Amino acid sequence: MKIHVLLTAFVAAAMLATGCVSKKNYQKLQSDYNSLNSDYKALNADYNKSQVDLAESRAYSKSLDAMLQDARARYNALQASLDESLKQGTQGSVNISKLVDEINASNKYIKQLVDAKSKSDSLNLILTTNLTRSLTPAEMQDVNIKVLKGVVYISLADNMLYKSGSYEISPTAMGVLNKIAKIIKDYSDYDVLVEGNTDNVPISRTNIRNNWDLSALRASSVVQVLQDKFGVNPSRLTAGGRGEYNTVATNDTPEGRALNRRTEIIITPKLDQFLDLIDHAPDDSEN
Repeated sequence: MKIHVLLTAFVAAAMLATGCVSKKNYQKLQSDYNSLNSDYKALNADYNKSQVDLAESRAYSKSLDAMLQDARARYNALQASLDESLKQGTQGSVNISKLVDEINASNKYIKQLVDAKSKSDSLNLILTTNLTRSLTPAEMQDVNIKVLKGVVYISLADNMLYKSGSYEISPTAMGVLNKIAKIIKDYSDYDVLVEGNTDNVPISRTNIRNNWDLSALRASSVVQVLQDKFGVNPSRLTAGGRGEYNTVATNDTPEGRALNRRTEIIITPKLDQFLDLIDHAPDDSEN
């Protein structure tokens, strides 16, 4: 990468400069290098994350494409049966009429799947784009947004939301939650699940029994802020705690534990929309 090349050149220049610049200037050069190196690592991490997100999005798209392929295969089989019946002239008008009805139903279901995929993809793209644009670069350091199987996941870092071992929302987190709340209110057809997650280090607080308690209390705090401070309809909100049992990294390192200490705001289309789509699928049992 170009940044890496620049960093290397920067180090070389700094080494050459040590013989002809003051200690103060050298320290400034070293500080600038450290800053550039930190930016490089952050950019590299963002790139790796984008590759993972891309793979997940492709997997989701592939699953929907498989559903469409199955539906189209059914449609083609029905069409072939109708053509054969018409060709042989051996089927009664009732059976032919039934085949036509099934073909029409199958074709309608294909259209529903295509429309659902298009709508879901479009809404999720707009939602994530609007949210990402509303956050500052500093805020994005503590917020991870991804789309997986039609669901938008907003992961918020523990150290941004709360003090260590606490479930009280910090003042600095209010700005981020306010922006997320605006997006949530713009998409009224989506439900919102807030999940608290911890690492596996036991909690030692007299009013909190264990990590299950802590994760649930943290999720509840976020839900109440979204409702009370920013006006999100509480009927759309669900709070849940998953304790230390939903890890995204190893708990064997400080870095891994930091990743596991997070609160996820999960935005998903209402379940009844998917159930309604399933209810309208062509019935194979009559064939």
